[in-house]
Amino acid sequence: MSARDAILARVRRSLGVDGTEPDRRATAEARMHDAPIGLIPARGQLDPAGQRALFRAMAEKVSSSVVAVASGADVPAAIADYLRSKNLPPSFRRGDDPRLAAMPWDSQPNLEISTGISDGHDLVSVSHAVGAIAETGTLALQSGGDNPTTLNFLPDHHIVVVDAGAIVGDYETFWAGMRQRFGKGVMPRTVNFVTGPSRSGDIEQTILLGAHGPRALHIIMVG
Repeated sequence: MSARDAILARVRRSLGVDGTEPDRRATAEARMHDAPIGLIPARGQLDPAGQRALFRAMAEKVSSSVVAVASGADVPAAIADYLRSKNLPPSFRRGDDPRLAAMPWDSQPNLEISTGISDGHDLVSVSHAVGAIAETGTLALQSGGDNPTTLNFLPDHHIVVVDAGAIVGDYETFWAGMRQRFGKGVMPRTVNFVTGPSRSGDIEQTILLGAHGPRALHIIMVG
């Protein structure tokens, strides 16, 4: 018997159950099927334009930089502008996200683009967020080959593209959309929530950016 099995067996003995009781199973299945909705803060309960404005304000409040572009066709130029503004080399790494792949990168012939996971030596990465939460200025990044998780944490500069239509008011709405998209029980292996660049205040409560990940987060809102 593994340590896990031994612990669960002791819990069952203390409750006087063996895990096969039909009533208990029905109760658990009903709760998972009709999960109760928690208290939702009022701050994000705005119209779509208000949610986008709130998302931008909250993201900038935690040291993210944000630009808005009209369409995906404008993203390559926006990335090139960011790299020039930070005096960075015109190169970055991204995943195989089809939305990123479809953008007109040949409009910026000086950009050098690598794809795949990061080995920790990339200065800049580009990801596509599956969604964003207005009430906290948070990006939601789904793991997978399209957007490797290493791109979220290893490079110094993280550029994230997010569709304006994917910005919602609160976390509950985001998760409801994910369940509708994938179905319960078929969710992504990991969803990372990113709010601003990495930071730490461990030493004398002085904020240090880039302590455990990117020291700069640049968001490009599309649409």
